[in-house]
Amino acid sequence: MRYVDSHCHITFDRLYGRIDEILDNCQHSNVSELLIICCQREEFDRAKQLQLQYPFIRIAYGFYPCDTYDLQEQDYQDLEKLCQSGDLDAIGEIGLDYHYDDTDKEIQKAALIRQIDLANTYQLPISIHMRDATYDCMQILKQYAKTPFIMHCFSGSVETAWEAVRMGGYISFAGPLTFKNARSLPEVAKTIPADRILTETDCPYLTPVPHRGKENEPMYVSFTFQKLCELREADPEMLSEQIIQNYHRFLNVSK
Repeated sequence: MRYVDSHCHITFDRLYGRIDEILDNCQHSNVSELLIICCQREEFDRAKQLQLQYPFIRIAYGFYPCDTYDLQEQDYQDLEKLCQSGDLDAIGEIGLDYHYDDTDKEIQKAALIRQIDLANTYQLPISIHMRDATYDCMQILKQYAKTPFIMHCFSGSVETAWEAVRMGGYISFAGPLTFKNARSLPEVAKTIPADRILTETDCPYLTPVPHRGKENEPMYVSFTFQKLCELREADPEMLSEQIIQNYHRFLNVSK
């Protein structure tokens, strides 16, 4: 049995101090695929060094929506240079987050569109963060996105999940699927096509049951996967291989 963590922040300061332990845990827990999400340039530089040693690591870099307010033109130029270099496997996490009172929706939307345009130009998939912004985010994806996208740590309705699937998107499940207050997530997990499912941790956040309260890390993705199998009444080996295929298709890699 092999597992995929399609969204982890292991080069974030909070986890990077014990990176050797975390990656050792991955290998002992059969986590065979990692997509490291980098929201700062230092995080990307760390991930690039790790990738030299661990070939199962892939890298995404992009501007988290709540970090877009102070971006300068040079920041976008630097991101484009990374796209040109071939050092990125995806752009993300990018998106819209209207959760906070001081949200500037127009700046967030402009940043999202600009980064989607870069993804289109350089044929890179994207990882989408969407919180309290479903309508605007889905409209922008519908209008602008031309490459595959993941709805990271999906928390929306069945209807929104199917809308994303019809647009060619993937639905990624994280620890909240295991929570008692998972709301519509179990129904989403039961109903969407198997070839559109991905798993993630979003570590160090959202640790799944039965480890809630501990710091999250990629090895815990197995608990979200187990919940998926339970909800879908799926054969674990078959679903594991399907998710790996989905992940490779999303990234457009052969293995």
